[in-house]
Amino acid sequence: MRRDVFQAIADPIRRNIISILANQTLSVNAIAEKFDVSRPAISKHLKILEECGIISISKKGRERYCLIQPQNLIPAFLWIEQYKNLWEDRLDSFEDYLYKLQSNTKNNE
Repeated sequence: MRRDVFQAIADPIRRNIISILANQTLSVNAIAEKFDVSRPAISKHLKILEECGIISISKKGRERYCLIQPQNLIPAFLWIEQYKNLWEDRLDSFEDYLYKLQSNTKNNE
């Protein structure tokens, strides 16, 4: 089964792994040490990230190292980006509404 980038970012642990690997290449063991979940659970998350093309795993000696493949996050970025203006407009509208409520409350006091 081929997974997609949205499955990769759906889980908070996988998003944290992506954040960690964005700054450095780490071994599977080094990644696992950063989480309070079992090593098999981390291995499963890494396997999903690899299947989605978000990371690549290479073996050097006895260690397996994970390297981020950021270009494969582009589809998620583009999908989110198309809704950015809509969300910003709605948040601005909501902020204006809250400001008016606050003003009305102060005026009625």
